[in-house]
Amino acid sequence: MPLTQRLLGPLCAIALVASVSGVHAREMVSVAKPEINMRSGAGTQHPTQWSLSRGFPLQVTGRKGQWLKVRDFENDTGWVYRPLVNKTPHHIVKSRVANIRSAPGTRSRVVGRAEHGEVLRTLERRTDWVKVQQDGGPKGWIAKRLLWGW
Repeated sequence: MPLTQRLLGPLCAIALVASVSGVHAREMVSVAKPEINMRSGAGTQHPTQWSLSRGFPLQVTGRKGQWLKVRDFENDTGWVYRPLVNKTPHHIVKSRVANIRSAPGTRSRVVGRAEHGEVLRTLERRTDWVKVQQDGGPKGWIAKRLLWGW
């Protein structure tokens, strides 16, 4: 059997693994301006669905030129203009309220609270906890299960 035929099987297997693992990778962006519009389609001719504030995290699900198709923590979808977002990590509170703690752990002192939909700057990640900074508020740790983002 020629060398090219012997290599074809392993190369196809590597390509398949690479494409499957790429499906699970999650590309995230966050709003880089004080406020941007999420639109129903890729372009300014499409209606604005709602406005998003600085730091709001979004998952990229598609692309069309300079426009990104995105979804938010409530699975709402729309389009944002790529130059208006960046890769600065943020989380958003998906629970009704989340305690901000002095250290990662439920026995740590509560230093603040964050409410549903509040955007927090991501400072550090651990397995089950995320260190965040509230805008104008305390730094601290929140259980990862109460947050969405990266």
